[in-house]
Amino acid sequence: MPTRLTIFRLMGANLTRGLSVYPAMETRGATPVTAGTVRAAVSGPVTGMVAQVLLLAALAGIVATSGAGFGAAAWVVGLTCGVITNGALARGLSNHRSDRLGPADWVTLARATLAVGIAALIADSFAQPVSVPMLVSLAVVALALDAVDGWVARRTRTTNTLGAHFDAEVDAFLILILSVYVPRSVGAWVLAIGAARYAFGAAGLAFPWLREPLPPRYWRKVVAATQGIVLTVAAASVLPPAVNVAALIAALVLLSESFGRDVWWLRRQRKARHTRPAWGADPSPARKAETPAGPGRRRVRTGIAAVFTALSLLVVWGALVAPDNPFHFGLSAFLRLPLEGLVLIALAIVLPVTGRRVLAAVVGPVLALVILLKVLDIGFFVTFDRPFDPYQDLSYAGIGSETLSKTVGASSATLVVVAVAVLTVALFVLVTLAVFRLTRVAAGHRRWSLRAVAALGVAWVLCWAFGAQVVAQTPVASTSTASVVVDQVSALRADIADHGVFAKEISHDRFHGTPANQLLTGLRGKDVILDFVESYGQVAVQGSDFAPQVDSVLAKGTQRLRAAGFSARSGFLTSPTFGGISWLAHSTLQSGLWVNTADRYNQLVASNRFTLSDAFKRAGWRTVDDVPSNDPDWPEGKSFYHFDKLYNRDNVGYQGPAYAYASMPDQYTYSTLQRRELAKPGRPPIFAEVDTVSSHAPWSRIPGMIKWSRVGDGAVFNRIEAAHHTPVDELWSNPAGVRTAYAQSIKYSLRALVSFVRHAHNPNLVLVVLGDHQPWSIVSGLGPSHDVPISVIAHDPAVLHRIAGWGWSNGLRPSPQAPVWPMSAFRNRFLTAFGPHPRPGYSP
Repeated sequence: MPTRLTIFRLMGANLTRGLSVYPAMETRGATPVTAGTVRAAVSGPVTGMVAQVLLLAALAGIVATSGAGFGAAAWVVGLTCGVITNGALARGLSNHRSDRLGPADWVTLARATLAVGIAALIADSFAQPVSVPMLVSLAVVALALDAVDGWVARRTRTTNTLGAHFDAEVDAFLILILSVYVPRSVGAWVLAIGAARYAFGAAGLAFPWLREPLPPRYWRKVVAATQGIVLTVAAASVLPPAVNVAALIAALVLLSESFGRDVWWLRRQRKARHTRPAWGADPSPARKAETPAGPGRRRVRTGIAAVFTALSLLVVWGALVAPDNPFHFGLSAFLRLPLEGLVLIALAIVLPVTGRRVLAAVVGPVLALVILLKVLDIGFFVTFDRPFDPYQDLSYAGIGSETLSKTVGASSATLVVVAVAVLTVALFVLVTLAVFRLTRVAAGHRRWSLRAVAALGVAWVLCWAFGAQVVAQTPVASTSTASVVVDQVSALRADIADHGVFAKEISHDRFHGTPANQLLTGLRGKDVILDFVESYGQVAVQGSDFAPQVDSVLAKGTQRLRAAGFSARSGFLTSPTFGGISWLAHSTLQSGLWVNTADRYNQLVASNRFTLSDAFKRAGWRTVDDVPSNDPDWPEGKSFYHFDKLYNRDNVGYQGPAYAYASMPDQYTYSTLQRRELAKPGRPPIFAEVDTVSSHAPWSRIPGMIKWSRVGDGAVFNRIEAAHHTPVDELWSNPAGVRTAYAQSIKYSLRALVSFVRHAHNPNLVLVVLGDHQPWSIVSGLGPSHDVPISVIAHDPAVLHRIAGWGWSNGLRPSPQAPVWPMSAFRNRFLTAFGPHPRPGYSP
C-alpha cells in the first residue's frame, strides 16, 4: 500500500540519500514495538524541539536589539511548526522501526530547525519589518546543508527510507515558507511554487493512481534545489525586480514540467496495469509496461546529462564574458565570444586524460576567482566608484565588518559574513565542477568539439578584426577574463611602485621647518574648527532631486549666520575617496598629500609629515580631536596628528541612544566641544577637528534639533522620538526612500552646525566646514564626480579677506561656477593665506 509520504518523493528526495524508495520497503506492522524503539523515536524529536525553541529565543533576542519585539504570531507559527515537524519525525521513527537517527538525519534535523526559525521570521514580517540579511542567511545555510546530508549518508553508508522521506519533507516545507514571503514584492502567483507539492498530495486523495511509487529521477532534485535558490535570491532583493520575476517564472515552469512528467508517467502506468494478458498468453508485454524500460531510462539519463552539460557551459561562458563594471552590465553584455573559452576547449581536446584533469583543476578555481573579482569590482564601483584592488582593499575587511556591525547589528552582521563565506565556497565548487564536466564532454566528442572551436574561432577573429559590438564599448570578441587578470597584475605592480613615489612626496614639504612665529599669523587669537560633515557631497547641493531642499537650508543658514555677524565663502574640493573610507579624506586635507589608498595612509601616518594640526600646535593652539564615531584605540591621533586631547564615543559622557551608525547626535558633539573646551576661561585658542556623523549611512535614524539647554548628558534623547526613523531593511529596499533619508540627514547636520555657531556667541570663532566624500551610488548615481562642498565661516571680516583671491562664492552654498581644487591642495593654500610664504618663489 502506498503511504501518504509518497508525495514527498516527487522532488527526488529519495535520490538525496542515494536510495530508491518504494512502499514495499517499509516494515510497518511487521515487528513489535520495543521500549528501545520508543525511546529512539522520542530522543531525536525532543532534541530537535529543544534546538528549535532555543533558535526562536535567539532570534527573539536579536530582534529585540533593534528596538522591536518578537510578535505573538512569530512564536505561535514557530512553535507550531516545531511541534508538527518533530511529531512527524517521531511517527516516522516508530513506523520504520529505527533505533536511532543517523548522522545524515541529524543534518536534516538541523535544516528543519533553521526552517522553523525562517517560518517564525516570515510570520513576524507581516506585523513589522524583519532583518532580511538574517532571514536570507538562515535560508542560505539551510540550502547548503541540503547537499551535505546526502553526502554524509553516502559516506557513512546510512541511506534509508526514513531519511529520504524526512529530507523531502524539509525541502517541501522550506520552499513553502519562502514562497509565502516573496509574493509581497512579486505577486501572489508565487505561492503556486510552494503549494504545488501539497496540491499533488491532495489530488492523490481523489485519484489513487497518483499515489503509486515513482522511479528515481535525479532531475526532480535539481528542480527542487532550483526552487529554493531562486526563492532565496528573490527574498534577498539583490537583483532588479524584472530579473527576480523572470527567474521565478522560469522556476515555476521547471516545477510544472517536473510534476507534469511524473503525472504523465503515472497515468501511462495506470493504463498499462489495466491491460491484463489472457490466460496462457506471454505476460512479458505487461511486465515491460510495469517496469521502466532500459531504453527509456537511458533516454532520461541522456536528457539529464545534456541539461547538466548545458548548465556547465552557461556557467563557464557566463563567467568568461561577465562584465566587471556596472555601466556595462546587462543581458546584452553576455552576447560575446570568449577567446579564453575557445582555448580551454581546444586544450581539453588535445590533452591526455591526466593533463585534462590537471587543466580543469587549475582553471576551475582560477575562473571562480575571476568571477569573485568581477563581483567585487562591481560592488566597489557601486560603493566607492572604483574597481577592487586586492593589494589595498583586503585590509579594509575588518573595518568593513565593524561598520556593518554598527549599521545592522552584530548578530545580523555575523550571519551576513557566514552567508558570504558559504556562497564563496559554493562558487568555487560549482565553477570547478562545471569546468571538469565541460572539458570531459569536449574530449569525449572530439570531432564535434573541433568543428565548433574552429567555427567559433573564425567568428571571433572576424569580430575582432571588424570591431563588432552589440553594446557600445563591449566588443563581441571578448578577452574579458584575461583583461581582469592583466588589470590586477598591473594594479599590483603600480601599488608596489607607488610606495617609493609616495615616500618622495612625503619628504618634500616646504612648510615642515616654518618657525612658529611665521605660522597662521592671520588667525592669531581665533578658535578654529575643522569640521568634516559625513557624506556631504556635491550631489547634496547640485544635480539631484533633493538638492533644492538642501540649498534652501543653506540659504536660511547663511541668513541666520549673517544676523549673528558671521559671513561665509564656499567652493569645492575633489575628495580622494567616494562613498566611505573617510580617513583618507581627513589625512589628505591635513597633510597636503593625495592619500587615496590604504597603503598610502599607512605610509603617511608612520612618517613625520607636517599636518594642519601640527601647524596650529606649533603656533600655540591647543589641538583637539572630537570624533564620536571613534573607538578609544586610535594611536595615530597622538603619534601622527599630535592632538593634545582625543574625544571619542567612550569619554564624552553621552547617556542617550545611538542613531544608526552615529553613536550620538551632532548636536551633542558640538555641545561637548563647547562645554569641555570652548567655554573654559583663561584657555589658549583651540584648534579642533570635528567629524560629525549623523549623516553617515545607512540614514535610517536621524535625530531632531532640541534646545541647547536641554542637551545635557544626552539622556533627553531617550525620551524624544527620532525626526526620521525607518528600519534599515525597509529603507534600503526603496532607493527613493534612501535618497530622501540622506537629504534629511544632511539638512539636520547643517542645521545643527548653524545653530551651534549662533549659540556659541564666540566672535573669535572660525570654521572650515567640508564634506569628506560623496554618498554611495544609490544616492549619487553611477559615475558622479568626487567633489565635496567646502565653506569658511568667520565673524571677523579680516579672515575672509585673506581668502578673497580664491574665487569662492559668498554664503554657505557654492555656486556651480565655484573653483574646484584637489583636496590635497588645501593645506598649502590655507597656510599660505593665513601666514607668510614659507620661501621666496613658493607657489601653492
